[in-house]
Amino acid sequence: MELSLREAKARLSELVVAARNGERVIITKHGRPAAELVRCDRRGGIDFDKLEATRKRLGIEDAPAEEVEAMIAALHDPALSRRVLGLEDEDDC
Repeated sequence: MELSLREAKARLSELVVAARNGERVIITKHGRPAAELVRCDRRGGIDFDKLEATRKRLGIEDAPAEEVEAMIAALHDPALSRRVLGLEDEDDC
């Protein structure tokens, strides 16, 4: 859909609905394209519903709390940090 700025002002609500439905809306000024209305997709953040659906589909279970705590503790291990940074060999620990 392509229309002039004047017409777009008069039909803005209709154009927003069209853009939300995926239609390409071009607004012209003096006969030349000046702007385009497009659907605003949510960006960033975590879609927890999608994450949960994916976890279920893949059969991934929640780790028991003690395992999670052990993993976190291992990440805070200074020796591990030195190995990850390449400051010492694994054999030196």
